[in-house]
Amino acid sequence: MSAKPVVLIVDDEAGVRESLRMVLKDSAEPVTVSSGEAALEWLATNHCDLIFLDVLMQGIDGLETLERIRAKNTRVAVVMLTATKTIKTAVTAMKLGAFDYLTKPFDIDELRLVAQRACEHSQLKHEVEELREAVGQRYRIENIVGESPEMQAVFRTIKAVAATKSTVLVIGESGTGKELIARSIHYQSPRAGKPLITLNCAAIPDNLLESELFGHERGSFTDAVDKKIGRFEAADGGTIFLDEIGEMSPGLQAKLLRVLEEGEIQRVGAAKPQHVDVRVVAATNRNLVDAIGEGRFRKDLYYRLNVVSVELPPLRARRGDLPHLIRHMIERKSQELGTRTRELAPALVDRLLAHHWPGNVRELENVIERLLVLSGGAPVIGLDQLPGDLDSGVGESGEDARQAVLRGTKSLADAVDEFERDIIGEALQQTYFNQTRAAELLGTTRRILKYRMDKLGLDCPDMAR
Repeated sequence: MSAKPVVLIVDDEAGVRESLRMVLKDSAEPVTVSSGEAALEWLATNHCDLIFLDVLMQGIDGLETLERIRAKNTRVAVVMLTATKTIKTAVTAMKLGAFDYLTKPFDIDELRLVAQRACEHSQLKHEVEELREAVGQRYRIENIVGESPEMQAVFRTIKAVAATKSTVLVIGESGTGKELIARSIHYQSPRAGKPLITLNCAAIPDNLLESELFGHERGSFTDAVDKKIGRFEAADGGTIFLDEIGEMSPGLQAKLLRVLEEGEIQRVGAAKPQHVDVRVVAATNRNLVDAIGEGRFRKDLYYRLNVVSVELPPLRARRGDLPHLIRHMIERKSQELGTRTRELAPALVDRLLAHHWPGNVRELENVIERLLVLSGGAPVIGLDQLPGDLDSGVGESGEDARQAVLRGTKSLADAVDEFERDIIGEALQQTYFNQTRAAELLGTTRRILKYRMDKLGLDCPDMAR
């Protein structure tokens, strides 16, 4: 198979076709046809990297041929050939998706340069599409580990909502994989070929977040030396994922509400708004209902975001997935690190299965990577390689914790905190994260429960029902 690019030459003048063929034959595989109809017929069963297309031809002209080509193939580069360099024709061709245009008679050096650039552009688009397809495959539900009933419910929601335009609110503790779910929704939607833009609202200072979201005009503030495209504008036609949405200030919440209601954004310093077609997937690890009651989150924005909610369970609530996740992460991390896949000793596996995993899947991923990196080339990784913060007995039985305290390897305060964290977490799960009901189950008040949760670093996702 030839490594040369295939170039289709479409012109009703035999002399032009032959001239182009002679110029390109050393660097490409030229194919010639004499009409737009013949070009469409050839393209129905063949592939090419570049098309030289005459504008004025008998039958369907070059612009109509270009439009028909673009309806079925957005990858191939098309260079228009015209006898007269008119602005109107050039603009029309560009709007229809032409890569460039050349005026007859041709400058041979310019022709070769345009052909080279067009072929490189076509190849780059091909590689981008293949990469996007590969990324999309990675985020398909079938490739996300989760056989527990809790995760199967999540997958059913994703399948139901992915094909729609509905706004989605992903709820779950830190480290449960909210961005993974957002990516899965995007890559299984009709927008998969368009951009997916992500933004952590808590990672950017509030005074810069508006510009980051909506962009700004040059000179709109002191440091605005150039015009900037915001994340929403960059995501036009695709999806934007807004993580930690609960950290957004009330002022920006109002502007985000306008985007959701009107489909319009306004750059900082701009005189007029502009339309954008963006699907919003937001995520939070906070209880937004509580935030509304405390005046920190807008109720109208909450209802706009919470059209469809995806509730991600913490890792401790789906322990049946742990063996599958451990095996999956060992294989994936080994591949990323360029090492062979290794086994974990049974005692180490038991300790991993018993751990409480307050950091959820993110914590598990980090632990697996550390085990692979720090264990050398041993074919079996033993319990002695376990990171110190896990070897403290988190998640162990009450008797084990008692012995750890008596041996002096664990403080009484740590043991009490771990027990309290476990029992509060279990009560929250049993009451579907309704803090009032959980407090009743534990024989305390909601205020005291909330105080203990804050002290222990327990996040309660907005799952109350």
